[in-house]
Amino acid sequence: MSVMIDAVAVGEVSLPEGWELVTLKDAGVTLIDCDHKTPKESKNGLPYVTIPQLKDGRIDLSASRLISEEDFRHWTRKANPLAHDVILSRRCNPGETAYVSPGMKFALGQNMVILRSDGNKIFSPFLRWLVRTPFWREQVSRFINVGAVFNSLKCADIPNFRLPLPPFDQQVEMDALLSVLDSRILLLRETNATLEAIAQALFKSWFVDFDPVRAKAEGREPEGVPPEVVDLFPDELVESELGMIPKGWDVGVLSDLIVLQRGFDLPSHSRSPGSIPVIAASGLNGFHNEYMVKAPGVVTGRSGILGKVFLELRDFWPLNTTLWVKEFNRATPCYAFHFLQTIDLHTFNAGSAVPTLNRNHIHGLKSICPPKKLVEQYEERAMLLHTAANQNETRAETLTDLRDTLLPRLMSGKLRIADAEKDLDAI
Repeated sequence: MSVMIDAVAVGEVSLPEGWELVTLKDAGVTLIDCDHKTPKESKNGLPYVTIPQLKDGRIDLSASRLISEEDFRHWTRKANPLAHDVILSRRCNPGETAYVSPGMKFALGQNMVILRSDGNKIFSPFLRWLVRTPFWREQVSRFINVGAVFNSLKCADIPNFRLPLPPFDQQVEMDALLSVLDSRILLLRETNATLEAIAQALFKSWFVDFDPVRAKAEGREPEGVPPEVVDLFPDELVESELGMIPKGWDVGVLSDLIVLQRGFDLPSHSRSPGSIPVIAASGLNGFHNEYMVKAPGVVTGRSGILGKVFLELRDFWPLNTTLWVKEFNRATPCYAFHFLQTIDLHTFNAGSAVPTLNRNHIHGLKSICPPKKLVEQYEERAMLLHTAANQNETRAETLTDLRDTLLPRLMSGKLRIADAEKDLDAI
């Protein structure tokens, strides 16, 4: 017999046979609170995770700051995240959760707690999925405390969250199914990070460190550089106002390479459903049915957020908080993307209350201008890497949509695990 879930708790939903409606406390989930203070940042040490590092159910250690080993020991005495724990944000974005992967080591920041299953009623790896269901969001909404500055959740309330719980063996099967998708998504994005790092390393080798020039000057064959490209590099470095540069290369200004232009207004209420990416200073900001710039293009922040640079391989709409490359003079899209990443754009901030980048301030920046033929050779190689990464990201987005569609259907009992496995095999 199915059990009707309390309408106040999770809505008018019937539980499949064998499922239970239980509180986190009764399901054997322990809440471990954080230290209510912040350690000093350290140049070396171990990661200290704060709320912004909780992204799409995962913890992004690459963006975390470091704390000393002594502080790390102190901060992890009480709250030491273990594999399969769930980290929960209580403020700023209350209810946001992220999964602790096996082998991950970090200290917990303020306004976050650890949720840990004892493994009896809830299969520990399954907890990560349970806290990403619509039922979880309903409980967050029920217990939320609305504040003047921040909404929040109380530690005393969270163990009372009531959630539908499948039988243990079904939890294991659901976790296995969803984890296959999640692992594939993670692998694709890790691959993309590697592809971009290769393109960046090649840019640095050719246009910053001048490795092929130094090798030829020493009578060595440049490593990994095809013969037709080797011939485009001189065999000597000469003095310039920017230091030692390859003989025959020019010192110009940034506008000799690219010309930047302010983006365009597009308020949310003016957007129409479509597949054209809308790019803000922080990155992707939704989609529209029209474009303003043909791909490939390069965008960076003009207002609010400075320093992020984006290479867009689809026709796109850059918002007015951005600058986009209107003209590629001696530069090409991939070259411009990696070149702008080498500049500390924060140092050109012309705003007081709001960080602002004036394109005229950086157009006159002294810049090394390599030969156009060499830039084109770099573009040919880098674009292959970025195109592969773009294809991987499209696959990752498809798998993410599939994962996020399967989860609520599985947790509502509307989709049998065997049927979901067939769908996954077909895909």
